[in-house]
Amino acid sequence: MIVMKFGGTSVGSAEKIRAVLKIVGRETERAPAVVVSAHAGVTDALLELGAVAPGGEVCTERIESCHREILRDLGLAEDLHDDLFSELRDLVRGMRLVGEASPRAKDSLVSFGERCSARTIAAFLSANGFPAQAVDAFDAGLRTDGNSGRARPLPDEGRIAGYMAGIDGIPVVTGFIAKDVHGNITTLGRNGSDYTAALFGQALGAEEIQIWTDVDGILTADPKIVPDARPIPAMSFDEASELAYYGGRVLHPATILPAIEDAIPVRVLNTSRPDLPGTIILAKFENTSNAVCSIVYKRAINLINLISPRMLQQHGFLAKVFTAAATREIDVDIVATSEVSITMTTASNENLAAFAADLESIGEVSVEPDHAMLCVVGQGIAHEKGVAARVLTTIAESGVRVRVISQGAVKVNVATVIGEADLECAVKALHEAFFG
Repeated sequence: MIVMKFGGTSVGSAEKIRAVLKIVGRETERAPAVVVSAHAGVTDALLELGAVAPGGEVCTERIESCHREILRDLGLAEDLHDDLFSELRDLVRGMRLVGEASPRAKDSLVSFGERCSARTIAAFLSANGFPAQAVDAFDAGLRTDGNSGRARPLPDEGRIAGYMAGIDGIPVVTGFIAKDVHGNITTLGRNGSDYTAALFGQALGAEEIQIWTDVDGILTADPKIVPDARPIPAMSFDEASELAYYGGRVLHPATILPAIEDAIPVRVLNTSRPDLPGTIILAKFENTSNAVCSIVYKRAINLINLISPRMLQQHGFLAKVFTAAATREIDVDIVATSEVSITMTTASNENLAAFAADLESIGEVSVEPDHAMLCVVGQGIAHEKGVAARVLTTIAESGVRVRVISQGAVKVNVATVIGEADLECAVKALHEAFFG
């Protein structure tokens, strides 16, 4: 069997859902399990609702009308989600009465997007000759810890496979959402539907996990910056992991971890152009045509500099730094160290100022915002001489200053930190150098 995940843009309108029908319909012999995101824009609308609900009277009509319009355009009953809408209104009313939206309540709030989307698509498949059943992932046994907003899955122990064996027709599973051991709804973080697809693929022993999105596969660069960026036919799990971690927006960073564990191929495809081959990610793949496969980046990066001469030859310097980071829930990306100093990068975080204040007990601290992390990824970096030198030379010749450079132990990436204002210039220069 295969798992087919469709993202928000792929199910964002009645027209898009009709395209999903055709794609799923031609794969019925492979026993597909479908995983879906909320319709495009719905999760953001729900988050906005949660932000304003504690402060006064709010209306869910905008969200309800969006779903009813899609149902109407698909020829489905407009009251299909009335029970969910009633539950949504009760939840929002409770937020208003207590004057707050707790993290747990926000997870419940955003779950309505996927729950409605799965029911719409299952009903449309069934109405067009492909019997299907909507499945809430938490009913199927997807369990997580209680970390609201970014929960981590717990061991499956056969729950998912056992539940799914009893589903008649094509299961249409809610992405992104789960429940903790106490029965509270949790979410896997933004774009977590990819993760759901991989977890279900692993649990069900899928032969392939398909990620259907709005691009022709994983590209050599962001097409918004490099219009002639081209699809990568195939890549390794190591390369895909680095691309996801360092800012590639096609895959959720954790998506491929369950696939890696069971060596399940992951294929990235375009819903609007389903006949294109897309990109396949394999456990083992050696690209002999180019040392580099793609250039990715993250914006809104902060540089944190810590200088502490008194820590020279003192044990526990880094331990103190990372204990403080863990306490404040700061995710550190790149680290460069010397005997008495450390430079770290991290995305903006509401606890960043408190983290910097904690570090002042160790030494002199400075925080520099408005940077970007720019990463060149490719298996050939480990084998071909001079790739890092070529990266730095290209960036320098484009007039951009490099603040930090890092190369991981797996040696499939060269990461740099530059000013965010220089990002587009550097990306274009690197793409021309390696793919022009």
